[in-house]
Amino acid sequence: MVNFAQIQRLEHLPAKIAAAIEQEIAAGRLKAGDKLPTEHALARTFGVSRSVVREAIAQLRNEGLIDTRQGVGAFVLDLQRRHVIRIDSNELANRESFRSLFQLRVPLEVEAAGLAALHHTAEDLERLDQALEIMRGMETRWTAEGVEADLEFHCALADGTQNAYYSMFVGFIGDKITNTIAVARARAELEQIVQITLAEHTAVRDAVASRDVLGARAAMHAHIMGAASRLDLQLDMPLRS
Repeated sequence: MVNFAQIQRLEHLPAKIAAAIEQEIAAGRLKAGDKLPTEHALARTFGVSRSVVREAIAQLRNEGLIDTRQGVGAFVLDLQRRHVIRIDSNELANRESFRSLFQLRVPLEVEAAGLAALHHTAEDLERLDQALEIMRGMETRWTAEGVEADLEFHCALADGTQNAYYSMFVGFIGDKITNTIAVARARAELEQIVQITLAEHTAVRDAVASRDVLGARAAMHAHIMGAASRLDLQLDMPLRS
């Protein structure tokens, strides 16, 4: 039995939980073929919500450490089967590298929004609404919970495409840029940032809920370009029809 310690709510929780599980894999206490505890069990052990655990599992899957099987669970992959795309977080301290990664969001998330407008389920829409509700509670403070809700919104949208590869790549990129964006927000006018961010996310949600493909794509493009502008990043990527 692997014993995990509870995670303190300081930084980005999914990344911390993923790191804790990765340490157990590296130490050999979780071996190739081992099944991870259920989302419910991990949430109880770490003292977090199941959505946080779900994001951590997605990160581990994106990094090629585990394989998830619908209705069965998550399993540690054998080293020879791991196909890994890795980005050293330290690289993102380089402004040009961060800009390049942010640029990748534009075609990826704009198309994800359009597909989600077509294919989302009632459960996907509920996840978007739950994430927005948490973000609305951050009007006077932007805590780790607000950052997690922001990422959860984007992950829920990617899941709404019903395409696992969108979920994989949006989750991977989102996790890499979240902490950097959180630092930038801490230096900004909080109330203004929260209001603008909420309005942008709400526009995406409403277009998706209306199954408005073009509207969802346009709203997501406006959000990413606005977020880039608030980080003083020039992407020069107009919306393509």
